[in-house]
Amino acid sequence: MSPHGIIPPVVTPFHADESLDLVRLRGHIDYMIASGVDGIFVLGTTGEFYALDETEKQTVIATAIEHVNGRVPVYAGTGAETTREVIRLTKMAEREGVSGVSVITPYFIKPSQVELVAHFTLVAESVACPVILYNNPSTCGGLNIEPDTVGRLANVPNIVAIKDSSGDLQNTIEILRRTDHQSFSVLMGRDTLILSGLQNGIHGAIPATCNIAPHFCVGIYDSFRSGNLEAARKFQGDLHPIRLAMSLGTGNAAVKESLALLGQSCGPNRMPVTPFSHEKRDHLKSILKTAGLLPQGAH
Repeated sequence: MSPHGIIPPVVTPFHADESLDLVRLRGHIDYMIASGVDGIFVLGTTGEFYALDETEKQTVIATAIEHVNGRVPVYAGTGAETTREVIRLTKMAEREGVSGVSVITPYFIKPSQVELVAHFTLVAESVACPVILYNNPSTCGGLNIEPDTVGRLANVPNIVAIKDSSGDLQNTIEILRRTDHQSFSVLMGRDTLILSGLQNGIHGAIPATCNIAPHFCVGIYDSFRSGNLEAARKFQGDLHPIRLAMSLGTGNAAVKESLALLGQSCGPNRMPVTPFSHEKRDHLKSILKTAGLLPQGAH
């Protein structure tokens, strides 16, 4: 089955010394599954994949698969700067038993569309597990997997989906037009556009804010699928300011700051990402209060 529904890109918890906190990882995964998500995705951008070495990545993947124990599919990010490294990481993830891998575009160099086709095709041909393309121009120097390129790659047998974090709904719609067959999934990567994407035919979302407000994200998807558009709009409206608050910090710092404020701390980010200032934390707290995630009187 192709990836669908709400699949949170879970944070990677750390101890105060920035070492892996696998106990908190297991607990956070349980929290996500209890909230009704359709999968677990480790080592995404939100999971600070760029900050972990290969041994740590394998540990996170193995821990997630063992702990999930078949309750939902487990996906892992295996993106890197070279095709050679991506293939090595993807083979490792396949050996550990992932349901599929997500591969971001190279983020330092800016390959041509022809080079992207070769890159993703070679990765997909190196394994049997499903491969999800990951399009995130804002973190990859503006590099976009063009809709025509996605259409070509969708014909590679085990390239089964794309996460589009372009934030450009027109781009997502063009991808849908070029991959209009049941075996390929288009997943939204911009949390503010989940409902708009669903209305145009996407198959689900991989929302970072699901770490913070899983019931909003699951509510959008489930309400839309059941035909309750009014409820879906309400959940999307509630989620919107939380997603906008993610720009308060570097990378996914606001996700972990939010979790700490909600009493579900997953530790710090790895340096050079630093904790929020008091002013930023107060601003974030007010947003979480307005969204109903924190009591109005919370300090």
